Order: sequence, then C-alpha cells, then structure tokens
Amino acid sequence: MEASNWFQRGAVASLAVLIVWLLAWELVVAPLHPGGSVLALKAVPLLLPLLGAIRRDIYTMQWSSMVILLYFTEGVVRAWSDKSVASAVMAGGEVLLVGVYFACTILFLRPYKRAARKMAKELLERVNNVK
Repeated sequence: MEASNWFQRGAVASLAVLIVWLLAWELVVAPLHPGGSVLALKAVPLLLPLLGAIRRDIYTMQWSSMVILLYFTEGVVRAWSDKSVASAVMAGGEVLLVGVYFACTILFLRPYKRAARKMAKELLERVNNVK
C-alpha cells in the first residue's frame, strides 16, 4: 500500500477517535457540569473535515490542518489549567490525537504540494521563455 494511503487512513482514524474522545470527555468522563456540558458541541465542526478526509479532498485536508490547531491549543490550556485529573488526562489525549491528525495530514499532502510547486516552476519557466 502506498504511503499516502497510510497517512490518509491515519488522518481519518485520528479525527474519528478525536470526535468520540471529545464527546466522551464533555458528556461522560469529566464534564464541566454534572450530566454533560454544552462544550460537547465542539466536536460537531470536526465532522466536516472528517468527510473530506474520507474523500481524500486536498482542499479540506489543507484547511483542516490549520483549524485543528485550535483544538491543540484548547487541549494544552485545559491540560495545564483544569483542576480535575480526569479532565487534564482527557486534554492530554486531545493534544495527542490532534498531533497525530496534523502529522498524518501534512505527510499526506506533501506529494501534492511538491507536484504543485513543480508545475508552478515549469509554468514560470515557460512564461519567461516566451518573453
């Protein structure tokens, strides 16, 4: 199997696990309020990049690799500041899952970025040769 397939599968798997992880964190394991928290809704926006990652959509993978860093930031802040040990552990798990998604996405996109740079360079050379 080609390396990009492994990276795409890793991105899909880590994103799917992250969605479940966030829901479990805010509804069951360590919600801010007993019985669940509205913060569980933070998992909903991740359904969009999940669909794009499943479809191997380059554009979706690009923008989601930047948006996912918001979840990384939230995880770091809550791991550092939450008083509950369970919440801090869940935040650490969020950071780990986001890191895996980010790495898999970047590695999946690498060959496409190289090809785009090569095409842009060739086009620029053609334009310069015409002048």
